[in-house]
Amino acid sequence: MSLDSIALLTLGTALLCAVLAVVGLRLYATGRERHRALVDRLSDDRGLPPGHGRRFSAVDRRLRATRFGRGLELRLAATGLDVTPGEFFVGLLAVVAGVWIVAQAVLAPFFGPIAAVAAVWSAYAFVNWQRQKRIEKFINQLPELSRILANATQAGLALRTALGMAAEELEAPAGEELAKVSDKLAVGHSLDEALDELAARLPSRELVVLVTTLVLANRAGGTVVGSLRNLTKTLEERKETRREVRTQLSQVVVTAYVVPFLGLGTLLLMNRIAPGAIDRMTATFPGQAAVVVACVLYAVGFFVIRRISKIDV
Repeated sequence: MSLDSIALLTLGTALLCAVLAVVGLRLYATGRERHRALVDRLSDDRGLPPGHGRRFSAVDRRLRATRFGRGLELRLAATGLDVTPGEFFVGLLAVVAGVWIVAQAVLAPFFGPIAAVAAVWSAYAFVNWQRQKRIEKFINQLPELSRILANATQAGLALRTALGMAAEELEAPAGEELAKVSDKLAVGHSLDEALDELAARLPSRELVVLVTTLVLANRAGGTVVGSLRNLTKTLEERKETRREVRTQLSQVVVTAYVVPFLGLGTLLLMNRIAPGAIDRMTATFPGQAAVVVACVLYAVGFFVIRRISKIDV
């Protein structure tokens, strides 16, 4: 082989490598852009102008990669709040820092860490309260949901179509949650997987019974109208029973929240009557131990009262 042939072969190989490198870079850039667009869609950027992402997106991505972040994401999704795990985490850190500083300035430096712990607990209590509130609202919509599914299946519609129709007719949160189920079914998920995910987001006995009924009917085939009719009647009765129990226990629930605030109010009143009393009390170990024991006792009292007032129906 002559030198001219070798030179042409080398030049051709170099040009081919350059073309392949350009194509590879182009594919990499396109894939990266598609990945970013997919992440933005999965982050649920509702109400934001085009080209803008959620705040603290870097923190959110790192947090979602952890087990703690995935659990937090599931809890926030069940609340219906338009907050990402990253936004919640950064906001919680800001609140904890602010509460720590305020407690040190108003009460004493010793109360800073205690106030920070109380702020973290309050944040998670708020998330659980929002989640339970949404679950309760969803449970109240279950009789109507069961009725719509029974009417749709009796009219000859498939269960998937009936779920989509119920998502359009029902208000939030049932409409939103069923829309997610319909979206899952539209992209190829099985009915069992979509309904199990719904039951995991909004755990309740009533929803588990409904999901089990629908899954068994979908697997075994046959009519599901009779089961849904009976289930509708049962859900209506449970709805009334839950309302009566909640009304009877409302005073006990209020007492559970009043007791800790009475202790805090007494502490502030004592410091108001004798300025500097809290500083002198927390300057010694016995005083600090007394404050910690008092906080623990108030917390135990709160949880005991809540436990007593918690009746599963």
